[in-house]
Amino acid sequence: MPTNARNDLTIYDTAAADWWSDDIRWVRTLKNMVPGRLTWFDRHIDWTGKTVLDLGCAGGFMAEALAKKGAEVTGIDPAEQAIDAARVHARDQGLDIRYDVGVGEALPYDPTQFDAVVCVDVLEHVTDLHKVLEEVARVLKPGGTFLYDTINRNLLARLATITMAEDVLRLLPKGTHDPDMFIRPAELEDGLQRAGLRAGPSTGLGPRGINRRRDFTFGPIPLRTVIYMGIAHKDKES
Repeated sequence: MPTNARNDLTIYDTAAADWWSDDIRWVRTLKNMVPGRLTWFDRHIDWTGKTVLDLGCAGGFMAEALAKKGAEVTGIDPAEQAIDAARVHARDQGLDIRYDVGVGEALPYDPTQFDAVVCVDVLEHVTDLHKVLEEVARVLKPGGTFLYDTINRNLLARLATITMAEDVLRLLPKGTHDPDMFIRPAELEDGLQRAGLRAGPSTGLGPRGINRRRDFTFGPIPLRTVIYMGIAHKDKES
């Protein structure tokens, strides 16, 4: 892979063997973002008994958190080694999670299969955003909920995620993101509408503190300038 490559998705398989070890700082960062996301997502859905698809699940941080909240979870990701790591860890934890290898543009599931689809740290990486949103709408049950986060496209977001997070602080491997693939909120809301989903509330996601390992902890913040979270709904059938 060239050193100037962007949107490098091989990092998830490269780190798969150590995904749950807490030995890799950027992987710990991803793990630390899960409670911050759920702090806000939990306000909009009761996970108990829900069929939930974790779209772009990597090694299973969000999937396991949702399973522990009582959801019936399926995770899907194109990174085969990360999926293997997720399967092993779920089995060791006694969690009944289904994991599949696949991409958001062609989900291998029946229509109206899930009560909710969760998609975090993913939309800014996909090859066809509109196809992914169409697939999300297809597999959601009527009245189902789509919960997501992604990165805004502007100079400050580029500075925060590329210059600072990748190049200076090394919170992420260099080349993780392509800033040209970042998504403005208005663009995403338009895509949701075109896919047949009704956009709901959104908010920012950002650092809220530092833990004992001197890693950032995360939570909802008012500004959507860099990372933002949101929900959307599929209308109920009349």
